[in-house]
Amino acid sequence: MTRRYSAWTLAKEGLRGHAGWQPAWRSPAPKPSYDAVIIGGGGHGLATAYYLAKNHGIRNVAVIEKAWLGGGNTGRNTTTIRSNYFYPESVALYDFALKLYEGLGRELNYNIMFSQRGVLTVAHSEGEMEIAARIVNAMQINGTDAELLTPAQALDKAPLLNRDPRARYPVFGAVWQGRAGVARHDAVAWGYARAADGLGVDIIQDCEVTDFLVENGRCTGVETTRGTIRARSVGLAVAGHSSVLAAKAGFQLPIQSYSLQAMVSEPVKPCLDTVVLYMGTGTYLFQSDKGEIVVGGGLDRVPSYAQRGNPPMQRTVLSGMLEMFPSFGQLKMLRQWAGNVDVVPDSSPLIGPSPLPGLYLNCGWGTGGFKSIPAGGWLLAHLMATGSHHAVSRPFDLDRFVTGRLVDEAAGSGIAH
Repeated sequence: MTRRYSAWTLAKEGLRGHAGWQPAWRSPAPKPSYDAVIIGGGGHGLATAYYLAKNHGIRNVAVIEKAWLGGGNTGRNTTTIRSNYFYPESVALYDFALKLYEGLGRELNYNIMFSQRGVLTVAHSEGEMEIAARIVNAMQINGTDAELLTPAQALDKAPLLNRDPRARYPVFGAVWQGRAGVARHDAVAWGYARAADGLGVDIIQDCEVTDFLVENGRCTGVETTRGTIRARSVGLAVAGHSSVLAAKAGFQLPIQSYSLQAMVSEPVKPCLDTVVLYMGTGTYLFQSDKGEIVVGGGLDRVPSYAQRGNPPMQRTVLSGMLEMFPSFGQLKMLRQWAGNVDVVPDSSPLIGPSPLPGLYLNCGWGTGGFKSIPAGGWLLAHLMATGSHHAVSRPFDLDRFVTGRLVDEAAGSGIAH
């Protein structure tokens, strides 16, 4: 049984020289068969395993990861969590995730460092303020928190913003979502892994899927570098490599993979206590708990599976940062990285059964993967356990590209990426 973390156990272990801590999860060898197998040991895969065990009582579950736990997009993002989307289907999905995040640390008995510091989306013209007003109205109608701020109110949230009236992107106002924020990406993965392991889930690392078992037209398991593993149902949660695994299963997905890069500066004294995004540039940033300025931007529109940045895009992102905060011009950048994101034509995820019966999809999140981890895991677990959609996931089925009922958030969210 998983040991409960508390101030008492921390104090007790401190007096014992911290000699009594045990590994947070096991590293078992794969069994020949499971009730369910989830491919992908990132946040979505681990959350799916946890909710299969917790919500549906299915504990004979394996999570298969080709490398190490949380080493993909879960460890390569900018950790922002928000639900400031336009369409009701999107708000229902991302606000579901936000609500789960609000209680996740307590539920998992793990400090995910969730900080609801708010997200400020800044507009730069009368036209963009009209878009901002539409977003705020839609969010409020759809039942989530949103405010339309004046220029003075926006500058009050982030006093170091560029106040020059001659600025290329002047501050005309902003959309404010106060419940939004950030969390520690590694901690989310580790918390779900520990909780799932405590419910009997096997987490198998260094185990790459090489093919799918298909019998009588149905997926019945996977071939891996550590042997054949059979399963009654298989879930796919591998983000930017979804199209690669889909090809192994014999079908195509409407996904294009791109690099989404970010970077952090040297630590500085506290100067920014919210997340700020500029509509005009797509650059966004916040200050981490360690004092680093975390900076991200739009997609590098060159299809790629690489987990590294591209100098032209770095220049674009950093020029956007300097337009927002001229005082950051003296910052030294410490490191940069990129995630491999899976983008769908309507910029909304794919959740549902795949063209191969027995194989279920959780992919196409694009730049929204981290913020949606709890919801993505909950909904994929529901699909794998029941064989049918949850009401929140139904609009995001692959069949929307046949019916034409797209959920096009590319422009609706008012965000460049």
